[in-house]
Amino acid sequence: MSKEKKMRIALLAAGSDVHAVRWANKLNELGHEVHLIFQKNHDLKQDQVSNQIKVHKLNFKKTIGYYLNTIELKKILNKINPDILNAHYASGYGTLARLTNFHPCIISVYGSDVYDFPYKSKINMSIIKKNLNYADGIASTSHVMANQTIDLGIKHELKDIKITPFGVDTNKFKRNDRNTSNEKIIIGSIKKLSPKYGLEYSIKAIKYMIDNKMIDLEKLNFEYRIYGEGNQKEDFEKFIKLNNLEKYIKLKGRVPNTQVPNELNNFDIFIGSSILESESFGVAIVEAMACEIPVIVSNVGGFKEVVGNGQYGVVFERKNVKELADKIIDLIENPEKRRKMGKLSRKRVLDEYDWENNSNLMVDFMKNIKKEFNK
Repeated sequence: MSKEKKMRIALLAAGSDVHAVRWANKLNELGHEVHLIFQKNHDLKQDQVSNQIKVHKLNFKKTIGYYLNTIELKKILNKINPDILNAHYASGYGTLARLTNFHPCIISVYGSDVYDFPYKSKINMSIIKKNLNYADGIASTSHVMANQTIDLGIKHELKDIKITPFGVDTNKFKRNDRNTSNEKIIIGSIKKLSPKYGLEYSIKAIKYMIDNKMIDLEKLNFEYRIYGEGNQKEDFEKFIKLNNLEKYIKLKGRVPNTQVPNELNNFDIFIGSSILESESFGVAIVEAMACEIPVIVSNVGGFKEVVGNGQYGVVFERKNVKELADKIIDLIENPEKRRKMGKLSRKRVLDEYDWENNSNLMVDFMKNIKKEFNK
């Protein structure tokens, strides 16, 4: 294999963002020199970067920091002289990148920055257009978000936006032999307990199944496990207790990232019930699919794309409790359907969402943008 010249990459992204940290670590793993630059209020948290990555913390924080940090960032970029600047989020860090006037620059859109931010005011729309038009290249984790980005009316064309999915490590996320001595059907979700992620509808679907006797509780033993923390925890606990659902619904708390593959392998069915149209991808969905777990997802944003509009998973109308209950029952009662869907899901991930392949796509994109800029 021929040796390729490695790049010096400046990632302008929140150190507190797990996605940005994962990109930084992977680019470093591939042999590139990575500089992670972030504002004061975006410090590294639980998911730490490799000690080989050079970390730069800017002095100012919050929204004003995207403007006041310009001079300091210019000095950092002049000092490290990166081959490319990659700003994560088209709004805040996209603004900071634009104000430095550094090229070549790629902006990675995330979701709310192109679905929500531009429509809050005319000023916001103007800012996001300026930022995206300034970029030499745009990266998106999904086709649906790329379309949304173009709909903002920017100068770039759809064909110019590179699809770089935030895939999974298919060597870590895979089906393991599970203990079949326990015949309990395990339904699961892994998501923050926040209203926008729609877990209340999954909980209500379980209640609906029981109240309407859609399931024979004498013959079938099942449990819905929810992993995650958030501000809805107390409300969920009260609802579960009030409706005598303690036997069927378990709030399991946060699961460490390293343990996610093990927990997924205890699931028979995975539910993603987000109500966000700006749900641009769905990493948890892809992780479940990689483990051959059949998934049931709401018809939002990138969820539909990930499951091929129902070809590789089950889709239900968001907030529709009865339809979700029907979909759950169908999979519970059809183990062979679950098995086949799980196999198809794994193949889908291997074909489209393998993290190694996705990372190489991003690196190739960066190299091409750099090459075009230097012509």
